[in-house]
Amino acid sequence: MNAAGLYIHIPFCRSRCSYCDFATGLYESSLAERYVRALISEITNWSEVETPRAVDTIYFGGGTPSLLSAAQLATILDAVLAQFAVARDSEITLEMNPGTVTRERLGEFRSLGVNRASFGAQTFDDDELAKLGRSHSTSETLQTFDWLRGVGFENVSFDLIAGLPGQSITAWRRNLEQSLALNPEHLSFYLLEVHEGTPLAEHIRTGKQPRPDADLAAAMYELMLENASAAGYQHYEISNLCRPGFQSRHNTKYWNGSAYYGFGCSAHSYDGEQLRWANERNVLRYIEGVEKSVDIVVERTQLTPDDVRAEAVFLGLRLMSGLNATQYQNHFGVDLLTERFAELKQFREAGLIELDGDLIRLTRSGALLSNEVFAAFV
Repeated sequence: MNAAGLYIHIPFCRSRCSYCDFATGLYESSLAERYVRALISEITNWSEVETPRAVDTIYFGGGTPSLLSAAQLATILDAVLAQFAVARDSEITLEMNPGTVTRERLGEFRSLGVNRASFGAQTFDDDELAKLGRSHSTSETLQTFDWLRGVGFENVSFDLIAGLPGQSITAWRRNLEQSLALNPEHLSFYLLEVHEGTPLAEHIRTGKQPRPDADLAAAMYELMLENASAAGYQHYEISNLCRPGFQSRHNTKYWNGSAYYGFGCSAHSYDGEQLRWANERNVLRYIEGVEKSVDIVVERTQLTPDDVRAEAVFLGLRLMSGLNATQYQNHFGVDLLTERFAELKQFREAGLIELDGDLIRLTRSGALLSNEVFAAFV
């Protein structure tokens, strides 16, 4: 069986971004200490899966995990190593934001075995950063990246956001040029989504910021793919590009149906077969639940065979290499090309998918309209 991935959620941030809809809150050292203790307790006493799979990826997400001290991170990793069979060559990713770390702390993280940095650059324009409520500047982004290289990080991913309110194609082009000049191993790029209840949604509703232009965002997506591909990056997933050999091993588990075990508030898990579960989202309720030995899993879902098959289609189609219909038939006993002939014909005629032998792939236009394609299979 494929090895599993571990996701560890660190919910603390230095400030709250205007667009953020994640389970995060402002950093307080005493609360963070209490949270880390609860997290270690959850990992140590975990028994959701009777025989857990070996692990070859560990992903610290958030939030801003780089706000933790190296000592706190070390205790979490010690708990993981005591509970799971962790491969020696595991990919260990730490999400971080510019301005939240020093060169010394990055060196300490690297010495603990963290070998991949997922780096929230978002944009290289200080005005755009301010509008997003980001707490860092472009100069801090450049400084942090220089420190990462200096302490030995050879696998760095940038997060970039396109389609910001008022953002021009010229400004986006400058972002791309700056990103590619730094030559990270991986690029994750997102078209801005406006979530109800966030400050950004309120700013747009009241006219403080313009509503994002969907057509302009699509043009930015196309420009990203063109420029990055010309610079030698592979577009391997709808929102991700990498240098050859630097795909996110952890995130790929989500798309190919592998097991992943989540720890911390709001963390989600999948046993790789039919069971999904999710932890309490609220930080304090999560901590108190662990401290009182109360079950902090608030949702368990037993997938039906049809659910598993549908997920295999829309998650597999996220990968630009495509979904192999023969492998699908061997696994599920269903000829997808026959069963979904009408939908596949419709999407092919619309230019959203292409068929190449037994491979079903999204086109570039299909990647932009992927939700419409996926909805047909759910």
